[in-house]
Amino acid sequence: MLDPANQTGPGGWFARLGEQLAYTFGAVAIAAIIAIPLGYLVGHTGRGRDIAVSLSGGFRALPSLGVLILLALGLGIGFRAPLITFVILAIPPILAGAYAGFEAIDRTTIDAARAVGMTEGQVVRQVEIPLGLPLLIGGIRSGVLQVVATATLAAYVSGGALGAFIFEGVATRNYSETLGASILVTLLALILEGVFALIQKLVVPRGVVARELKEVRTVSSRPRAAVGSPIQEGK
Repeated sequence: MLDPANQTGPGGWFARLGEQLAYTFGAVAIAAIIAIPLGYLVGHTGRGRDIAVSLSGGFRALPSLGVLILLALGLGIGFRAPLITFVILAIPPILAGAYAGFEAIDRTTIDAARAVGMTEGQVVRQVEIPLGLPLLIGGIRSGVLQVVATATLAAYVSGGALGAFIFEGVATRNYSETLGASILVTLLALILEGVFALIQKLVVPRGVVARELKEVRTVSSRPRAAVGSPIQEGK
């Protein structure tokens, strides 16, 4: 990793790292375009939830390597088969985060928004989306972590990314190369985890944060004194 000869060029780890990130954010972006509208529709209307849950569970059960090989046989080697595989992998957590964010909102809040005259579009844009955003970011965060770890499989069908070093190191018994690539993937996953954890914390509406702080401050940890009639002597 520290050798300049391994850092630059089309086969250097800088280029492979860029490919890893391109797969990750490209697949998550495509999955978000597909899953977020569907999740919002399910969460707002309450219809199709069973289908969404079944779809998410079915996609989660698919073996990534098997899907990758099947797509590569049909589409050929390159970046297309890995990208589609990673999109399929990222859809379930984003879809779940989208509709769970809407379902977690207190129904009285929705009823109050409608009572003041908000249209359904305003309820979605001004109430449900802001309040459900933390759970949606959590779903995107989960999708990013799953894809960034699985993107190493792209090298199995000549798709590049950091997995190229892992497969090459195993084939040539150059285990230091395999270890270096594994360390890079681990560090990348930890960095992205920290970034999305911070984003998820920042998108919490200020009113929700203030309410939580108020509730914590109003609850006293001191035990209350027992209240009752005084004890009379001789009894």
